Amino acid sequence: MWLRGEVKTPPFSLATRIEAGILLRQLQGGAKLSLPHSRPMPGIGARCHELRIMADVAAWRVIYRLDEDAVVIVDVFGKKSAQTPAHVIADCRRRLRQYDEPADD
Repeated sequence: MWLRGEVKTPPFSLATRIEAGILLRQLQGGAKLSLPHSRPMPGIGARCHELRIMADVAAWRVIYRLDEDAVVIVDVFGKKSAQTPAHVIADCRRRLRQYDEPADD
């Protein structure tokens, strides 16, 4: 389930896009990734992680949450500093809150 962002060339290089695809496929298959490929992001929420994809020009991040029935992609962005920007964390929290709200029928 994609809430925001995409993995495509450009801006991803072909090799970076392939690496992202392989890692996402592993997650879909139930693999639990750890450093250096993924790290927990409890500041965003329970079961949230940051997929870390290194490229020649940029470090790409895919924020995701592991639900029982889906890998929820919350954001995809290029990272230029050591810390995840506060606005990205806030946006991810907001998107997940909206995603988790029950649909009004």
